[in-house]
Amino acid sequence: MLKYAVEDFFHYLRVERGLSDNTIASYQRDLHAYEKHLTKIGYNEWNDITRNDIMRFLYALKDNGKSTATISRHISSIRSLHQFLIRERVADTDPSLHIETPKKDRKLPDTLSQEEVDSLLSMNTAKPLSLRNKAMLELLYATGLRVSEMISLKLDDLHLTMGFVQCMGKGSKERIVPLGDTARKTLEAYIQTARKELVKKNKQENALFLNQHGRPLSRQGFWKILKELALEAGIQKKITPHTLRHSFATHLLENGADLRIVQEMLGHADISTTQIYTHVTKARLKDIYQSYHPRA
Repeated sequence: MLKYAVEDFFHYLRVERGLSDNTIASYQRDLHAYEKHLTKIGYNEWNDITRNDIMRFLYALKDNGKSTATISRHISSIRSLHQFLIRERVADTDPSLHIETPKKDRKLPDTLSQEEVDSLLSMNTAKPLSLRNKAMLELLYATGLRVSEMISLKLDDLHLTMGFVQCMGKGSKERIVPLGDTARKTLEAYIQTARKELVKKNKQENALFLNQHGRPLSRQGFWKILKELALEAGIQKKITPHTLRHSFATHLLENGADLRIVQEMLGHADISTTQIYTHVTKARLKDIYQSYHPRA
C-alpha cells in the first residue's frame, strides 16, 4: 500500500529531521492529495509510478486553480518523498527527478496614483504628531526608502542643507538618496518644532522619528498610522508599509526616469528586481488608453 510509505516519511520528518508541526502539516496536505491521486488511477507500488503520473497530478492542480507557488510547493514535497523512498529502498527510481519547478508569478506591487498621493499628503499639521506623520510620508515618497530604513534613521543621517539622506539598507549597504524641496522643508519644520516637543520626555534619544512617548517609532506603529491616514484621505486601495516606496518608483518611471537611477535609489542589488515597476507602468498606460482612446 502506498500510504504506509507516506506515513513512514512523515515519521522521518518528525523524528529524524525534527521539523515543526506546521511544516509537517504542509507536507501532509500535499502528499495525501498526491497519494489519493495515485490510488485513484490504480497504483499500489511505488516502483510503478512514472513521470507522466506526477505530471497528470500537477496538471490537475493547475486545472483546479492552484497558484504557481502552491504547485511549486507540491513538487518540492513530492521530490522529498521520492528521495526518501530510494534511501529506504522502497523504490528503485525517482520519477520526480527531471520535473522542473514552474516560474513563480510576479505579483505587481500595489501603488497609489499621483492624485491619491496628493490626497494622502494633504493633511493638517497643526499638532506635533500630525507634522511628524507628514514628514514621514513626504520622506518615503521623496526617497523610496523602506519603512525599516526610515524608522532606523538618526538625526545625523539627514543632510538637509545639501539635500540628501544617508541610510543603511539590506546587507548593511549604505546609500545616499536625494531629497526634494517639499520633503526637505517638511523635515526641517518637524525637527525644529514637533520633534522638540516629542523628545522632551526622552532628551537623549537620537532617532529621527519618535512616538508620543519620545521613543523611536516602530514599524507596527507606522503601519497603523499609515492605514488611519489612508482612511482619512478616502483611499480605498489596500495599503502596506511599502506602498509609498512602490509609488515612488512607479511615478519616477512614468515621468521618464532611467531604470538604473531608480535601481540605485531603491538600493536593489539586481536590476531585475527594479524591472517589476516597468510592468506596473505598462499596465497603467494600457488602462489610460482603454479609458480615453475613442476607439479603444
